[in-house]
Amino acid sequence: MTDTQVSELQGRCELLRSLHRPGDPLLLPNVWDAASAKAVVAAGYPVVATSSGAVAAGLGYEDNEGAPADEMLAAAARIVRAVDVPVTMDAEAGYGMEPADLVAALRTVGAAGCNLEDTDHRAGGIRAADRQANRLAEVRRAAAAADYPLVINARIDVFLGPLIADADADELAQHVPEAIERATAYLEAGADCVYPIGLWEAGALRRFVTEVNGPVNVVRLPPTPSTAELAALGVARVSWGPFLHQAAMDRFAEELASLRE
Repeated sequence: MTDTQVSELQGRCELLRSLHRPGDPLLLPNVWDAASAKAVVAAGYPVVATSSGAVAAGLGYEDNEGAPADEMLAAAARIVRAVDVPVTMDAEAGYGMEPADLVAALRTVGAAGCNLEDTDHRAGGIRAADRQANRLAEVRRAAAAADYPLVINARIDVFLGPLIADADADELAQHVPEAIERATAYLEAGADCVYPIGLWEAGALRRFVTEVNGPVNVVRLPPTPSTAELAALGVARVSWGPFLHQAAMDRFAEELASLRE
């Protein structure tokens, strides 16, 4: 990278970090290609975020690291080239790459930030909190060594099982203490934001946000409180995951069906 490119990437990282304001959340309608990224920017959003599930679907693969890392990174690079705002990449669990290699790849792509989740797709299940915290710390050290202020959004996956099981509020609440412990460890390891995906109930969210000393990302699942309510809870970042892509494909299916009429 040229000195100018390095400076521009550093500026985009710092801009992305500055937009994480509890009570005034950064809104991230997740994209899947250059065209959808351009649409987000044209609509006035200051940051573009990818959705791994949506990007993988566009490439013909399943989510959860079903797509090869090089194809996911290449897709992110095309999105970065298409827009003039910070881009944060959903890097899933890091594709089995060593932290230094992952950081180098994200820097080459031009990503201002990344999501890193604590599910281990190769071994199955969720990594132990201390193991994931150590990995995040290694990512932070590698980024610092490259003078790359990468914004790390640490995803916490303890609610995915309850979510899949159509859990009620009481069931979700049972997992909040572990989620808080993980969030604290990840922030101390160098994460900039924590992302308890699937935590949708207002009371449990309030406890999580109150007890976690750092920015919190919430995904807008169908039962999640409104954006205004999330802001009132102190949420700093709201994303839509794969749901906009799903809605777009549903609309496409409707249009295709209408062509027969």
